[in-house]
Amino acid sequence: MLTEREEAYRVLLLWQKDGAFIKESGLSPFAMEIALGVCRRHLYLEYFIKTLTKRMPALEVKIVLEMGLFQLFFMEVPDYAAINSSVELARSANLGDGAASLVNAVLRAARKAGAPELPPQRVRRVSIENSVPEWIVRRWFDIYGGDEAEAMARATLERPTEWLRVNLQKASAPVIVQRLGIPGASILYDRFVELPHDAGVKAILASPEFVEGKISFQNPSAYEVVKLLDAKPGMSVWDACAAPGGKTALLAEMDPSLDILATDPSEHRLEKMKDLMDRLGLTNVKIACVDALAPSLSSLVSRLSFKFDRILLDVPCSNMGVVARRPESVYRLTQESLKELASLQLRILESAARFLKPGGRLVYATCSPDPMETTQVISKFLKGHPEFAKVGEPVLPGKKDARFDGFFAQALEKVGEG
Repeated sequence: MLTEREEAYRVLLLWQKDGAFIKESGLSPFAMEIALGVCRRHLYLEYFIKTLTKRMPALEVKIVLEMGLFQLFFMEVPDYAAINSSVELARSANLGDGAASLVNAVLRAARKAGAPELPPQRVRRVSIENSVPEWIVRRWFDIYGGDEAEAMARATLERPTEWLRVNLQKASAPVIVQRLGIPGASILYDRFVELPHDAGVKAILASPEFVEGKISFQNPSAYEVVKLLDAKPGMSVWDACAAPGGKTALLAEMDPSLDILATDPSEHRLEKMKDLMDRLGLTNVKIACVDALAPSLSSLVSRLSFKFDRILLDVPCSNMGVVARRPESVYRLTQESLKELASLQLRILESAARFLKPGGRLVYATCSPDPMETTQVISKFLKGHPEFAKVGEPVLPGKKDARFDGFFAQALEKVGEG
């Protein structure tokens, strides 16, 4: 399996150098397990290497060592295979005989010594043990308290549950379960099917059910968010940060009579969204490349000659609620970028809210639980916009069921003229 390890190495190198997303690399299941596993446990593996070397090796060698350690301690790979394949990988990557010898020595020392002792200081220990940057762990300790913060950090290492969403216009969940051969599968909300961890994702993607638009991959958190819109038949709905289109598609499947406008500032992401709508056969969605903050927004909406009954804002965020699914996100984030995101989120909310009808409803959503991106944004918005009011309490799907992605969603209603 050297070729698959070479693929994982190449993707991890791209992630470390350019911030590339691992899940978008199209790796084989074995290579993906290594790549995502190394990414999820990067800080721990890096700490492990520091305990075994006098100085940190070059990036390329460090990645080979992280891969080897991950196979030794977190995968069911025989020790000899983990060590020998790592040495071969160092050679095939042209890292030199010295690097290959170092990889061999370090991994053999790790096998003999076992897992390293962690620092006694709690925040530092939780950070290293769960590979969450220390400033984030400290922030979680301050906001949620030590026990909940530690539980949140541990959850980032868990393999996320995969779900299928069944297009009820074309099929039923029990029939899909039968045709895909998923005995005893859990079905939620009549349309979501929980997949076992050993489900063959590639086989599902190649199945007639997927190709014909009967199923898509989506976490049930999306349904919890979309339900808050309380959209009625025939209403006009604007999904203002729509790509890649999962929630737009769910809305369109739930009610084909809805008149949906889906916009996003990325042409590339919208191309994928158009492919999704075509595969699903959804005809009640108009797609436009529009930045929710752009001056052209007003002219677009005025050309449509109306305001919207419902607006969905799934705003750009830190992804702190879906770290297990997007492990790269914690390494990209800084304290300054978190503040910048919160400012951007408020500006998007204020811009989009102008186009809601009186009596209409807007749902603000993030896949982050952080107050700076959630309740604080809502509070600042309501302080400056007395014509809006909260509808109920926020929805937090990941709080009540660990199989759900960690979303925050708050419904707002326009109760007066702004």
